[in-house]
Amino acid sequence: MKLLQIMRVWSALPKVTAMVLSLIFITFLSGVCPEEICVKEGEIVAEFFNECNHSEILWRSFTMQGMHLHNNTPAAEHRQMGVMVQRGILVILNASEKHEGNYSCSFKNSSRQISLKVYTAQSRECEQMNQISRECYTEESCKLYCPEKNIPFNTLNITTSSITWHKEGGSSPKDGYFPSVKKEESGIYTCTRFYLYDGQIYNMTSMVKLDVQPNKITKKAVIISPENNQVFEVDLGSTVVIHCKAVMMSDTDDLYWLSGNSFVDKDTSLPVFYKETWVDSREEINKTTSLIFRKVSEDDLSKNYTCVLQSAYQPSFVTITLKQKASRSYTSLGVCFVIIVVVMFVTVVTYVKFKVDITLFLRDTLKWSGSISDGKSYDAFLMCYKCDTAGGLNASDKRWLESVLEEKFGYSLCLYDRDVLPGKAIADAVLDCVEQSRAVVLVPVSPDPDPESGLLSAIHEALVERQTRLVFITTETSMASKSDSFPEALQLLSKAGNCVTWKGISSMPTSSSFWKQLRYYLPAPQQAPTVKLLPLTVQDVTS
Repeated sequence: MKLLQIMRVWSALPKVTAMVLSLIFITFLSGVCPEEICVKEGEIVAEFFNECNHSEILWRSFTMQGMHLHNNTPAAEHRQMGVMVQRGILVILNASEKHEGNYSCSFKNSSRQISLKVYTAQSRECEQMNQISRECYTEESCKLYCPEKNIPFNTLNITTSSITWHKEGGSSPKDGYFPSVKKEESGIYTCTRFYLYDGQIYNMTSMVKLDVQPNKITKKAVIISPENNQVFEVDLGSTVVIHCKAVMMSDTDDLYWLSGNSFVDKDTSLPVFYKETWVDSREEINKTTSLIFRKVSEDDLSKNYTCVLQSAYQPSFVTITLKQKASRSYTSLGVCFVIIVVVMFVTVVTYVKFKVDITLFLRDTLKWSGSISDGKSYDAFLMCYKCDTAGGLNASDKRWLESVLEEKFGYSLCLYDRDVLPGKAIADAVLDCVEQSRAVVLVPVSPDPDPESGLLSAIHEALVERQTRLVFITTETSMASKSDSFPEALQLLSKAGNCVTWKGISSMPTSSSFWKQLRYYLPAPQQAPTVKLLPLTVQDVTS
């Protein structure tokens, strides 16, 4: 009876007085100031307290005749009051002035008190309480988030329908997203959440203040190395260090490694870990995070490793993998070695077989000559020796030999019958010619007298002493029986020099092997030929 009388007295009090007294009463009972909540007229309100989230807990309203609100309130009364409690959650579907006032919920030693204030569309006194701020930078993407209370609406059979955005006097962003926000898009945006309950739609609005600032970040934080999807070839069991280098714009940026989806630790006792190195400058921060494998295992080859740059501006990452190095193959090395050996062999064989032609080609093409003066007056001394067989050179062949050497190939010859002064001893004259010549050519002739063996021996000694080049011309018949037909002095000379075989008419053309070998063994002439002979035929020579 006393409680009923108190309720009647309470209901008879003016509205403002009742709210003040109820606020004082709640504060006196709990010792906690009530939480002030502003809601727009006609919108849905939902409040709960963790300790009050229980089916047996009652919400008390000190505005609507001190009613107790609980889960067992009939649905008809819900619609009449516009207030319901489900699973300990206080829900006002369509807020109005009659719902203004104080509400409390208590459980054991915990309690929650709220003071609900309803404002109209024309009244803006409570808008700032429901307003949040969002800061973005020009020319960057920007996403606005519509505030949502952490209320389990799905347990109340209340479902979220949709969200809309609106800005007075401006365009509304689709889904609250700006691909590239501009300074003029700053302002206050209203987001409206729609809820569906018992076939009717209810709404809840919030205010978001967007402040678009000039983009002060001139450089982006970026990973310099390694490259994304780069593959590192490694040896199993080896120690491998992979450096991830990045340029960062803030101390809050972070650089770290992932192994698959797991973080790599800094513990140096682990098989795989990482360590960091910082280098600060006035404008940027350079950081290197090194991924270290103590001993690469087969398990490491099957994983992806990702270097992540966590930046306030925009996160980035690169992923690398390890690959076992292919076993060294010596096939290519062996092939190269065989090729080199074959090339060297072919080169040597070619040179040995064509060394005469190669040497003469270089002399004729590059104009090689004995340009360094050695004090000699003649290129060669032609000395005749008697050939007992019929294969020696006759007078005409001898003159042809001398003429070709001097006029065709430019050799300066010392001829005994032309360049030796009369009255001089034969031995002294011959030795003087040998002394003034770079080479000595012994020519086999049939009618000439045979030089004395003593003279030949002296020539041999002079050649050996002075290291003079000797070319010994033989014939095919004399080569077959030289051991019998040559005196001992000639045999010594033939062994000391280079032999060239005269084959008669076949040796007369200047392109024959006789001339090639003779020129090859003789030194290059010091002077170019003054007169070039016209090609002669065999008939011209024999006539």
